[in-house]
Amino acid sequence: MHRCWGGRLHGSRHQLDDNGAAASGAAAPRLIPRYSERVAQVITESPSPAEPLLRLRGIEKHFGPVQALYNVDLDLPSGQVTALCGDNGAGKSVLTKCIAGIYQVDHGQFFWEGQPVTIHSPRDSAKLGIETVYQDLALADNLDIVQNMFLGRERLRNGLLNEDDMERAASQTLANLRVTTVRSIRQPVASLSGGQRQSVAVAKAVQWNSKLVILDEPTAALGVAQTRQVLELVKRLGDQGLAVVLISHNLHDVFEVATRITVLRLGRDVGVYERDKTTQQEVVQAITAGIPTKVAGIAETTPELAS
Repeated sequence: MHRCWGGRLHGSRHQLDDNGAAASGAAAPRLIPRYSERVAQVITESPSPAEPLLRLRGIEKHFGPVQALYNVDLDLPSGQVTALCGDNGAGKSVLTKCIAGIYQVDHGQFFWEGQPVTIHSPRDSAKLGIETVYQDLALADNLDIVQNMFLGRERLRNGLLNEDDMERAASQTLANLRVTTVRSIRQPVASLSGGQRQSVAVAKAVQWNSKLVILDEPTAALGVAQTRQVLELVKRLGDQGLAVVLISHNLHDVFEVATRITVLRLGRDVGVYERDKTTQQEVVQAITAGIPTKVAGIAETTPELAS
């Protein structure tokens, strides 16, 4: 197959526990017809259980005379961690920002649960259930965990902040993700370690009924123990049925948690690999010298998954 409010600090009455929900992952996506370079085909059949949560077909993006993405296809199934790999300038950040609604694509189409959708803004993306955790995490150091998790989405009761309700929700989300290393959910983010910050950022993303979570270099600049903590969290997201996109340059981390690996090179997708059927050497080869499979004037090829 190819292809952020100021507030008080006080002790929380809600303690974290070690209970986490887990659900079995979705089945592997079925093969679908190729799409033309300019116009995506119309999907008329009803979505099946094997239908990827999000499908991208023929995605292109220009910045003036510079073309950042060329006819990119991508499948993101529920219950699986899809790694997006590539060298600097490969188009990984541009592609994920198109999914997140930061950029609008110039050509191509999105299919959400089998139905065509348009994503023109981050609001459109959030309505679908897409949340992105960027590398800078976008956390406010002067606020505590609860305040960060509800920043911009505060819950009110009679015109006042419903702090008890927000504490309960934050505690439950962290418990479901088995995040047990924070001392208190009223602990200032400035006092957290790198791994704990990453866990809070992920929890902030998944508590809004998210279906797809995009993680941009979640283990960058983390120590060994913190990296292990974050990778276990990524695994649990997939186990709970979410579709996860992991952007990383660290192939060891990728092979630790990913189910499928999509490689971009110079704005083109050059291969999709199953983790259990490929090697790091083969992925490195695709990253550094992969041959684009959809280039004008060259017969289209369909690389087989590595065996």
